[in-house]
Amino acid sequence: MLKLYNTLSRKKETFYPIEKWVVRLYTCGPTVYDFAHIGNFRSYIFGDLLKRYLKYLGYKVIHVMNITDVDDKTIAGARDNNLPLHQFTDKYIEAFLKDIKILNIQEPDFMPRATEHLDEMIKIIKVLLDKGFAYKKDGSVYFRISSFPKYGELSQIPIADSKTSRLADSDEYGKENVADFALWKLKKENEPYWDTEIGAGRPGWHIECSAMSMKYLGETFDVHAGGNDLIFPHHENEIAQSESFSGKKFVNFWLHCSHLIVNGEKMSKSKGNFYTLRDLLSMGFDPMDIRFLLISTHYRNVLNFTFESLNQANASLKRIKDFLYEIDTKKFPEGENPEIKEIINKAKNKFEKGLNDDLNISIALTAIFESITEIYKFINFNHLFEEDKKNIKNFLSSINNVLGILPEKSIHELPEHIISKIKEREEARKKKDFEKADAIRDELFSMGIILEDAKDGVRWKIIKKEDLYL
Repeated sequence: MLKLYNTLSRKKETFYPIEKWVVRLYTCGPTVYDFAHIGNFRSYIFGDLLKRYLKYLGYKVIHVMNITDVDDKTIAGARDNNLPLHQFTDKYIEAFLKDIKILNIQEPDFMPRATEHLDEMIKIIKVLLDKGFAYKKDGSVYFRISSFPKYGELSQIPIADSKTSRLADSDEYGKENVADFALWKLKKENEPYWDTEIGAGRPGWHIECSAMSMKYLGETFDVHAGGNDLIFPHHENEIAQSESFSGKKFVNFWLHCSHLIVNGEKMSKSKGNFYTLRDLLSMGFDPMDIRFLLISTHYRNVLNFTFESLNQANASLKRIKDFLYEIDTKKFPEGENPEIKEIINKAKNKFEKGLNDDLNISIALTAIFESITEIYKFINFNHLFEEDKKNIKNFLSSINNVLGILPEKSIHELPEHIISKIKEREEARKKKDFEKADAIRDELFSMGIILEDAKDGVRWKIIKKEDLYL
């Protein structure tokens, strides 16, 4: 049974969805005022692992990830660049969609933008005003924290403490209590605004997620995931306004990913240790090595990003790819070795046992590498057969559906004219005609095929040239 650590209860709980075999999942998406950095992607890849494993277990997953395209940061960025808000944010939305594709993060079923869901926000705010959970002041609308006794259960910050300026949600608008947070902000000069039933202005950040999640997943849904920096005040505020609006429990499972540091320090531009995906790709790092590194530390542990650890990720992933290549390109005798099936079943059980324990990725990866070591012994002694090869490839394919780190096609699935080109290049290299070999390599690269020369032959991968940010 799958057990997940619920931030709300501070313990691991057996996961049961509200609707049998259907999981409604909301993961916090980007605020599109800049390119997403590797710390952001650590959280997004955690959400992707969770989603993929739920699907592996047989669940249908309805996944929503929001796009925050209006808040203080996006407004400031648009103003600084002298652009309309939508034109400024569209650039970073497009970049984000490209980034998640490169990192093999599955796109959500819904990726709503805040600016397209004002009606849903206004509906919630009006109900909160009518019920007395919210109040108007100087044209803005605030949530009254004192009206929600459960406030602080997620973050374990008592209401009395949350009223201090140290813990208060930051905004520039007047309010009755320093801890109350803005649902709707009064129209200001040089800011985008919307004319609505509750006045001219723009939404507060927290109301956006409540409106978008409940629109697509219902007033109560299964899982809300994001970075642990969002627990307070963002997720705490989401619970308060959502449950006050509906009178129902908002979310059953809250999952939070720990932060990423670089060389033991907090990542910041001032320290020169701030990296976006395009920064790492421009240095020549493979996107799947980056994904492997970001996925390889348990999501609730701090991940220390170093270039040494990225090179180690490359070596670990290469070991799997080398094994797959050898299995894929060798011809074995007909037949089947029952011991191979036992190794695969043992690895599969250990892989699932690890991930069932709050996505314990260390145990899951150990299961893979142990099975590779054991199977190599049978290859070396010629005790591997064609049926074993099929079973091994099916196993690796099934775990890759969860991890998303391996090429999905074998060399035999390339078009014949591409295979001919690769063979022609190999012949040129054997004859030491490196000029011709390099020309063929460059030709294949222009077609989206990258070749990697290894001791046991040439390997390839497909990636769109424009995705490399060259």
